[in-house]
Amino acid sequence: MTNSFISGVGHYVPEKVVTNDDLSNVMDTSDEWIQERSGIRERRHATPGLETTSSMAVEASKMALKNAALRSEDIDFIVFATLSPDFDFPGSGVLLQRELGMQGIGALDVRNQCSGFIYALSVADQYIKSGMYNNILVVGSEVHSTALDMTTRGRNISVLFGDGAGAVVVSATKQNKGILSTHLHADGDFAEELYLENPGSRHSPRITHEMIDNAEIYPYMNGREVFKHASTRFPEAITEALQANGKTTEDLDLLVPHQANMRIIEYIRKTMHLPEEKVFVNIQKYGNTTAASIPVALSEALQEGRLKDGSLVCLAAFGSGYTWASALIKW
Repeated sequence: MTNSFISGVGHYVPEKVVTNDDLSNVMDTSDEWIQERSGIRERRHATPGLETTSSMAVEASKMALKNAALRSEDIDFIVFATLSPDFDFPGSGVLLQRELGMQGIGALDVRNQCSGFIYALSVADQYIKSGMYNNILVVGSEVHSTALDMTTRGRNISVLFGDGAGAVVVSATKQNKGILSTHLHADGDFAEELYLENPGSRHSPRITHEMIDNAEIYPYMNGREVFKHASTRFPEAITEALQANGKTTEDLDLLVPHQANMRIIEYIRKTMHLPEEKVFVNIQKYGNTTAASIPVALSEALQEGRLKDGSLVCLAAFGSGYTWASALIKW
């Protein structure tokens, strides 16, 4: 039987560091206020015109390919997760393909926001296990900074998000390791609790001066509702992945959750009775990077020696849609 495993990981974050104090210079906020509500100390912002969703993905992908000891020509397919593509269309997958010299292979774009990377990973997993492909590049990349309301009006959201990219190579193996299972869920009843309404195809024209003046072009989030649902769905998704493979939290070596909010992560850790050393956290450095969050964390976890051969690793995410997902991996 063919299994799929992560043969390489990589990440890229912009050089520009934006601290909480930096934000306090442009909006009514403070380092204490932001850390208390989110655990975030700083985040990275892309340099407009120089760093894009696809260009950051290129750098993360190069690192992942090197880590996997593979070349661009070894990749059979691309799955690209993002809510912030370079263009409305085409998707960023073909731009990544072009820059990496992978002409001719398929490029699939995934729009599942914070759960996007795990959704994308599940697609790659099934393609590998079916025997269709041998090596798939899975990417999560986001540029949030250019779509945020950087004023006091938008501070509840703007302080949370950052830019970055992460990538993994998913490869075929006959060994007893790799992605054990993936679990995907959604509930569209709550779509408008965390969304970006405009510009959108429901309107003609899709964007107006009125939309801009009314701040309808910025993301909206019902923080209380999101926190409530995330606190329920995260533990459910983790438990589902463990139970599907006959495992318990005691068997788990590392949980890599989507880096949404430190309060949510701490709630999950305590609910699942996990010690701090079994939960990977880097939100304090990068904020919420949506689809890039988990692959960036995986890359740093590997660099820090927290992922070893045979480690049992759980990935879990919750976000806009609502969507939530998990994956259990034998590293």
